[in-house]
Amino acid sequence: MGKTTVALGLMAALRRRGLTVAPFKVGPDFIDPGHHTQVTGRVGRNLDGWMLSRAANLALFTRHAAGADVAVVEGVMGLYDGYGGGDEAGSTAQMAKWLGLPVLLVVSAAGMARSAAALVQGFERFDPALAFAGVLFNRLGSRGHLDYLREAMAAYADTPLLGGLLRDEALAMPERHLGLMTAGEHALSEAACHRLADHIESGLDLDRLLAGLPDIVPTDVEPVNCSKFCTEGVRIGVARDEAFCFYYPDNLDLLVAAGAELVTFSPLVDPGLPEGLDGLYIGGGYPELHAAKLAANDAMRRDILEASRAGMPVYAECGGFMYLCRELEDSGAGVHAMCGCFPFRTRMHGRLKSLGYREVRMTGPTLLGGKDGVVRGHEFHYSDIVDMPQWSPTATAYQVSGGSGGVTTEGYQVDRTLGSYIHLHFVSRPDCAAALVSACRAYRRGRDQEEG
Repeated sequence: MGKTTVALGLMAALRRRGLTVAPFKVGPDFIDPGHHTQVTGRVGRNLDGWMLSRAANLALFTRHAAGADVAVVEGVMGLYDGYGGGDEAGSTAQMAKWLGLPVLLVVSAAGMARSAAALVQGFERFDPALAFAGVLFNRLGSRGHLDYLREAMAAYADTPLLGGLLRDEALAMPERHLGLMTAGEHALSEAACHRLADHIESGLDLDRLLAGLPDIVPTDVEPVNCSKFCTEGVRIGVARDEAFCFYYPDNLDLLVAAGAELVTFSPLVDPGLPEGLDGLYIGGGYPELHAAKLAANDAMRRDILEASRAGMPVYAECGGFMYLCRELEDSGAGVHAMCGCFPFRTRMHGRLKSLGYREVRMTGPTLLGGKDGVVRGHEFHYSDIVDMPQWSPTATAYQVSGGSGGVTTEGYQVDRTLGSYIHLHFVSRPDCAAALVSACRAYRRGRDQEEG
């Protein structure tokens, strides 16, 4: 039972008390916010100190915490971990200071007693500007174990000890290569939420935690507004099923604000694309786990290829990009036909191929904006391209810089179809959403003129 399970249990316990909970997740993560949404009944939102500016994060937090009794922000990695080792960019600590929120430090105390106090003392002293709400020890062997920890904390640490949670592997959530299983696949039942809440209430002094929290202060925030682009609405198909489920909700919100009606469809089971679409957005997910079923849906693959060849704007990320390629080779060496918009084969590997933040500079006109436009995002995938027949690197649309400090080319574009392994956060450059909607609008006008 790790950080995410503790966060979900805390959210469940607060909601069971009748409180409205606003959930947030620090860092580039699609899976945890889905579980947050399920437990709280409010859409989980991402905050990120590297992809997004301080002002953007404050606006997102203020907007989506409005009307809630309490906000719970799950951190990313360790408290001080972020983009690099030399500064706090992208870390939970940075976000806590930006938002003016105290940190509940969750410490895995398995096999520790007095050493746990030394660890807490180090966290306290590392950044004096950071405020702590308290310490919660996790993975305890017994209640007697907590007594040793309490004694050590009283002697060596300043942060209040708010409790400890016994190790309970039955509460662990199932995982696979990209992290936890998604909320769509491993739905937490009402009974499971109650078990999580019971676990938190049994070990955490929740009343004391709540009593020490600051109020959520309402702040005037400029609404998301792309009205200058909204002269005509467009219909954008968004792939949504077990194979394609990785989207930042704020990306979708920006598309709607720019004048898009979002129409969901399933590449797995629908017999074809919905009628009257002006564009497609195919996000990441797990096409490798559903490759045979995706390949078997010939009608859908044919519709997408025909739409791409007809000039419909099609934007795809990571798993969606793999689906737009010619073939997908799974981890068992089985090869499955995909849409064929790009002449590539992608192959799954047994180890991680790419992970980290990315800054993208457009090298020419794209669906997401013109040359030299800069947008930020991240990569996290176990596959790569293994066959690129007759493809020139000069045809790529992105110049990409990342954690290694090197610059590479990425972003593959054929006509108005743009695909990449990079998950972009449109809030880092809201014009991306407006540009995509504008491209869909131009396509619709051209199609209507031809039909008229």
